[in-house]
Amino acid sequence: MAAFEYQALDARGKQQKGVMEADSARQIRQQLREKGWMPLSVEITASKNKSQSSGLFHRGPSLSVPDLALITRQLATLIQAGLPIDESLRALSEQTGKQKIKAMILAIRSKVLEGYTLAKALEEYPRAFPHLYRSTVAAGEHAGHLDGVLNRLADYTEARQQSDQKIKLAAMYPMILSIVAIGIVVGLLTYVVPDIVEVFVKNGQELPGLTQFMLSLSHLISNYGLYLLGLLVIALVLFNRALKKEGFRRRYHQFLLRLPGLGGFVRSANTARFGSTLAILTSSGVPLVEAMRIASQVVSNIPIQTSLSGATVAVSEGGSLHQALAETGHFSPIMLHMIASGENSGELDAMLARTAQQQETTLENTVSALVKIFEPMMLLTMGAIVALIVAAIMLPILELQQMVR
Repeated sequence: MAAFEYQALDARGKQQKGVMEADSARQIRQQLREKGWMPLSVEITASKNKSQSSGLFHRGPSLSVPDLALITRQLATLIQAGLPIDESLRALSEQTGKQKIKAMILAIRSKVLEGYTLAKALEEYPRAFPHLYRSTVAAGEHAGHLDGVLNRLADYTEARQQSDQKIKLAAMYPMILSIVAIGIVVGLLTYVVPDIVEVFVKNGQELPGLTQFMLSLSHLISNYGLYLLGLLVIALVLFNRALKKEGFRRRYHQFLLRLPGLGGFVRSANTARFGSTLAILTSSGVPLVEAMRIASQVVSNIPIQTSLSGATVAVSEGGSLHQALAETGHFSPIMLHMIASGENSGELDAMLARTAQQQETTLENTVSALVKIFEPMMLLTMGAIVALIVAAIMLPILELQQMVR
């Protein structure tokens, strides 16, 4: 039995789309005709996914983080209740209201019915279920504790989403404040300064240096502002394209690590992500070397990822985890000490989870502190710029008053 996506016209002539299970496309068409619908197209989900994935842009279906966490949690609950995997997947497909997700789950169910393991069936959708997810599920199936592993995966996915969301929300206010501040300054320079200064220019009064500078800046923005904005957009597009090349991206990531302040933030973010990923993998039964290899792939910074690949090789050759990580030069001393303690006590999984949580908490506190510092700094900068504009306007007025006296 396989999953098919169909398009049909109902009795009112309205087009309907959906997903149904059957042994063949002919059975789907028959079921649609029995409902009084006219079939337009019936296509097996797996083949549709394969044709999309083989395209130039690899548009295979994906899942958002909330959807992935919800599906994982529901599947864990159903399996924990004693339902077989295929029945759990059927119930899960009936639970969701999104056709894309329903088609995906039913296609996975058809693979499971063919005799594939759940982890193997998930490989049909690599964008929806990343390597980390599939490897953890495979370990859970092998150990016979799939429900517990799925619950840990759901916890991990939800925690990752909450952490990323906190950082994005913290960064949103400074971005909005910066845009508003830039808009106010541009508005003052474009509309206010020229109108006021024009009065003094018509009277033949010589303008002070600061006023002349502001007037020139105003003319620059008025006459060439759109061109400057276009150049900025082009520069950003070219920069994004250059980042797709590994050599340039590696140099850029290395540059970020060398920046004072920002380098430590990037290093902490990547090591925290590596630690939390390694914790969920090892606690689910994935061997340490394989867990390190998978966890290093979720690290976004290329130099750190390369050094972690070297650490993986060192551990595979018999080295200790904390020593291999220490040689990368990217992990904090407290994190290394906690990992060493976990290795010595035989509680590496618990220590990895604890140190990852500690790193993420530190990271969130750092972001909050930076935002709190940025707000007054931005207000002071904004005030200073506005004060310069006001001074540029007031200087000719003061000089005119002195001439009248």
